Amino acid sequence: MNSKVAVYRKEHFNAAHRLHNPIWSEEKNNEIFGKCNNRNFHGHNYELVVKLVGEPDPETGYVIDLKLLSDIVQEEVIDRFDHKNLNLDVPQFRQLNPTAENIAITIYNLLRARLDPIHDLQVRLYETERNFVEYPV
Repeated sequence: MNSKVAVYRKEHFNAAHRLHNPIWSEEKNNEIFGKCNNRNFHGHNYELVVKLVGEPDPETGYVIDLKLLSDIVQEEVIDRFDHKNLNLDVPQFRQLNPTAENIAITIYNLLRARLDPIHDLQVRLYETERNFVEYPV
């Protein structure tokens, strides 16, 4: 019988970014990205939900100690992204367009490297109340 359980950690961070493809003309960038291509950047109050799935440890009853998960999310995501300009301050986005999709994949990879591979991991990132992405699907 499967006794897998999903546990979640929700966090928030604020960050600025600009959606821009440097190989395109300004006109094409404006056409595709609109206001999100603002030269002076724009910001979001991101909400991050980290989902970890696994079987509870028979000794602790935990899938993972949620304090440990909180610490990992803090170190890998919040400390790195909060109150930063993603394009300028975060090395992962110097050559990668910081769309919500790419931010979610980047967060997943940062967390995956720190978490036990026996656990399934999923990242849900809200860019606005109505727009969010999940990785992996």
